[in-house]
This record gives sequence, structure tokens and C-alpha cells, in this order.
Amino acid sequence: MLAPLKFWLKRSALIAGVAAVTLLAWRVYDTELGPPLELWHTVVPHELSAQQIDKADWVQWQAAEQRVFDEVRREVSDKLAVEDTPAINRYQPQSRVYPARFTQDWNRSYVLEPEGVAKGVVVLLHGLTDSPYSLRHIARRYCESGFVAIGIRMPGHGTVPAGLTDADWPDWMAATRLAVREARQQVPAPAPLHLVGFSNGGALAVKYALDSLSDPQLARADQLILISPMIGVNSFARYAGLAGLPAVLPAFSKAAWLGRLPEFNPFKYNSFPVNGARQSWLLTDALQSQLLLLSKQDALRDLPPIPAFQSLMDHTVSTPAVVNGLFRLLPDNGSELVLFDINRSRDFGGLLTPAASASIEQMLPPPPRNYQTSLVTNLSAESSEMVVRNTPAQSEIATQTPLGLDYPKDIYSLSHVALPFPQSDALYGQQPDKDEDFGVHLGTLAARGERGVLMVPMDTLMRVTSNPFYGYLLERIEQDIKRGTRVKDAGN
Repeated sequence: MLAPLKFWLKRSALIAGVAAVTLLAWRVYDTELGPPLELWHTVVPHELSAQQIDKADWVQWQAAEQRVFDEVRREVSDKLAVEDTPAINRYQPQSRVYPARFTQDWNRSYVLEPEGVAKGVVVLLHGLTDSPYSLRHIARRYCESGFVAIGIRMPGHGTVPAGLTDADWPDWMAATRLAVREARQQVPAPAPLHLVGFSNGGALAVKYALDSLSDPQLARADQLILISPMIGVNSFARYAGLAGLPAVLPAFSKAAWLGRLPEFNPFKYNSFPVNGARQSWLLTDALQSQLLLLSKQDALRDLPPIPAFQSLMDHTVSTPAVVNGLFRLLPDNGSELVLFDINRSRDFGGLLTPAASASIEQMLPPPPRNYQTSLVTNLSAESSEMVVRNTPAQSEIATQTPLGLDYPKDIYSLSHVALPFPQSDALYGQQPDKDEDFGVHLGTLAARGERGVLMVPMDTLMRVTSNPFYGYLLERIEQDIKRGTRVKDAGN
């Protein structure tokens, strides 16, 4: 009996070993086919560690940040030959997208101060491969509403993509804690404290709020606002580290990258390292485990209200994870999930996938629910007119309100990256504001031609980068700002 078992165990181990070697060989071959590594793929700036960030104040953080940008200028920008660099390159000092040329470099941490005495303070947390640029419109509206707005650059971001090869999610959590410390230093309690998190920043905001439930040293937020929050990611990210294994050998260093594209965006990386995917999975795994544990302990009742905005179709984060991994666990505490549907008035030649055509209600548990839902969708399958179907918490009855907007006929869905940007955004908008110029208008590109000619994949240019319903999103955030301020005033 034991002999056949040993035989099959040895055979299974041999098959597994051959499969692993084959996959690694394919990975090496695949990465070697791509373009060569550039300086921005190999120069890793020296950022503060999580332990150092936890001991730093805002002035020390900004001084360290300046050193990082100086290092990138010396080791990357100053070494680039004009003739060997694409005309549109964020690291070439003579390029029109070189961030240092702009009035304000939105890759850096910032503080916006309102006129008069501050009514509150907000901390804004950007996404993976992103920069503080992504939440600047919301930061400005908070500032106009009397809040101090603090946007912090996460370690590994805003500099060179290679920075993400060495970043760990605990570094990002330390940066979040630093920003909240500075927020409460500038605007002490009981003035309201809000956290706004976009994508990976949404995971950081929720994780910070959970940590603050058991750590009295962490100031508690009065409200979380989440935009395309990274509560769950593609299951591939769990095993992304395996794809980078060949990179331990210098000859196969390209394997440390899942994508290497020209860096033409002044405020977001186009190249993506394996470690970025790996850290996003580690963060969301830790977050989901903590949510489940605290839910079983009935500890989530102390969380602040969470309004969240999410596109039904999201290729970056998991929309079902937002529903089932976060909102399903929340108590009835005033939270709300706003979902943006696909354009159901058009079938785009029958090219939509079955998953995209599924009803948005199928993703939600049946009412009554502990949270309010607002579905931004077409009035009917024959109409581009948009309505908001709202179902209050603990209710089975939905009401319908006209939005006063139509779904643009050339857009079949929103995207992960589109939600925080108005269509007037100078970089990503379809009708960019002429008062600002960041060297390129990515939201207006509509290139058509032969494949293999452009430097970037066509799907990169097709992805919608601004939100036709941004006005509604901002209006809802403004309601939350005013509501939170009134509650604090009443408490005083």
C-alpha cells in the first residue's frame, strides 16, 4: 500500500517541479521581450521607513520628501540625454510634462488652508501608482467649505516607478498616521476630522479607522469618504510575488515588472512593478481579516459613517468586495453606498460582456440593508436620461429622482480611475479647463489607426478618465461636509 503512494507522491512532486520551472522559464522569456529598463525603473529613492515616519512631524516629513525629489533629479533627470528620451517624458527637464515646470507640483504633499477659522480638517489619501493630484478637486472643495485639507504623498509614489519596488504597505499606514497627527495638530478636536480615500487610499482610510478603535493614541475620524475603495483586488495579486522571482538574479531584473510603459503622465506612473500588486493584496488581506474579526466582536458599531462611491465596472478593484467585504459587515450607522451603473440605453453593437450586462441589483443583498444605497442608472433601457434610485437603510422601498444628466452616448461605463475627476480636469477631463496646462490632455485623446504604432496599448487610451457625474458625487460629499459640521456644532 505504501509503495504505490510513494510512487504517486514522487510523480506529483516531479510534475509540480517541472511545471514551476516551465512557468519561471516562460516568465523570463516574456519579460525579456519587452523594452529595456530605464533609469526610472532602476533608481530607488531613499524614503523614510515606517518607524521613522511614526517619529516624524510634518516639517520633518516635507524635508525628507524634498530630499527624495532632489535625489530623483540628480540620479534620473540630470542623467537623461534629450536625444534618447521621448519628447513627452515626465523625467526629462525639457519636456512639457516635467512636473517641476508647473506652478504647483501635485506629486508632493500639500496643505490647503481656508479663509478664517477652520471648521474642520480633512486628510486625503491617494491611490496606488498615483499621487496627491488625484484628490485635489475634492481637497479644494473642502477648503472652500472651511476645512484645512491635507494631502499626503505615499512613500514610493510621485517620484519614479522604481520607488514602488521597495515600498511596503506598513509605510503607507505610517504616512496615514502622520497626516492625521498633523491634521489634529492644526485643527484640534472637537472640530470634525474626515478621511477621504481613493482606491488604495480607501483601504488605508478604513484600516486606520479600524486601528483607531483599539488604539487611544490614534485620533478617531468623524467620517470616512471612499472613492473606488480597494477593499479587494484581483486574485492574481495574491501570487504576483511569484512572477517576480526571476528578478532575484540581476540578469532577469525585468521580471520585477508587470508592465513597463513610457512615462508620459506627470502625476501617475504608467509602469507597474510586481511589488505594487503584492503590497495591494497584503493590505487588502489584512484589512478584510480585521473587518471580519471586529464584526464578530461587534466592534464595528463604533465606526464613523462611510459614504462610498463605486463604479459597477471596475477592472482595478473588486466591486463585489466593496459590497460583501465592507458594507455587508457594517452596522446601521448612517453609511451609504453609491453605485454608478453602465450605460444601459445602448448595447454598443452587442459587444458588452454578460457580466457587464447583469443587473446592478444582483450584486446587492436584498433589502432591507443596514446601509443606504443610491444607484445612478438609466431611467430605462431606451433612455439615456439618468436617475438616482435610493433605498434608505432598513427599508425595502426605493424612490427615484431625476439626476438632470444624460449618460454620454460614447461612454459605456465609468472606470476605476474616473470617479474623482470632473470633465473639466486639465489632465484627465474630456473638456479640460484652459486655465491650467499640464503638458498633455489625456482625457481628449481619441486615436484611431493601425495597431503596433502607438507606444501605449489602445485600451489605455480608451479608458474613460473623468466622471460625467462628478457634479453629483461632489454634491453628495458637500452634504456630508455640512451634516458633519452641524452635528459637531450641536454637540458643542
